[in-house]
Amino acid sequence: MTQEHLPASIGGAVDLSALAARHAQAAAPQSEAAATGAPGVVISVSDADLEQVVELSNRVPVLIAIVAEWSEPSTQLTPMLERLVQAQRGRLVLAKVDADRSPQIVQAFQAQSVPTVAAVIAGRPAPLFTGAQPEEQIADVLAQVLEFAAQQGVTGSVPMGEGAEGDEVQEPAPASVPPLHQEAYDAIDAGDLEAAISAFEKAIAQNPRDAEAIAGLAQVRLLTRLQGKGTEEIRAAAAAAPADAQAQMLVADLDLSGGHVEDAFLRMLDLMGSLTGDEKQDVRLRLLDLFEIVGLDDPRVNAARKRLTTLLY
Repeated sequence: MTQEHLPASIGGAVDLSALAARHAQAAAPQSEAAATGAPGVVISVSDADLEQVVELSNRVPVLIAIVAEWSEPSTQLTPMLERLVQAQRGRLVLAKVDADRSPQIVQAFQAQSVPTVAAVIAGRPAPLFTGAQPEEQIADVLAQVLEFAAQQGVTGSVPMGEGAEGDEVQEPAPASVPPLHQEAYDAIDAGDLEAAISAFEKAIAQNPRDAEAIAGLAQVRLLTRLQGKGTEEIRAAAAAAPADAQAQMLVADLDLSGGHVEDAFLRMLDLMGSLTGDEKQDVRLRLLDLFEIVGLDDPRVNAARKRLTTLLY
């Protein structure tokens, strides 16, 4: 576990909000109050609960523990995480995810093994560590998570008393989701990314300034490009063909999905500087999609835009 790199990895994370939208009637995360004695701070979540987790992360940092019943390291790590989170008295929430039952969360966090632990702070995910770790090291990581959350203004807490979890997590999704957006979210829930793309495209055709649909379309397209491809496969293909623009752009997709925003932008900008004609235009359009995913008000996007301008003229 490389703790010294933790703040950078958190700061480089990508907003999950557009991908997290779910049905307004989706079930909220289920309480484990009876088992843990700490209502609200330890919950079990699935793919359908991602919206609530993202929303909660705007008020309190949420740890995502992707585990499996058959994994011995998972059974060692989970009670340790529960103790450490409970000791924070509501300043952290632990969301436990069954890897076998929540493939979308596994994919969203690029979990290659179990257990995998990440944080979500203000809607942005960040990898923390994999495998069982010594308790004192995990405690140090959690302290860094809380410190970074405070820097981002995420300093809330969930009550430790009865009913806390319902107050903080079981909030319904906004009722005013536009129909085509809902159609796209439903398609994502069903694993039909092509249908989600179609719905977002229809929404943009109706309103070309629909920022949420534009960002959602960019994110689903990224997931589609990465679907069915392994990390090692993508990186090996790019290393074997450094002049292959498509292979290099796929690595940038991979980097962005893992929270390595600067690496993704740098690869794309360097690639663009080496190309001409249609290929250069393809890279520019892909880069604009990545900007939408990260957020146009993000300072990393602003910096990349400045360099992009110099490469265009």
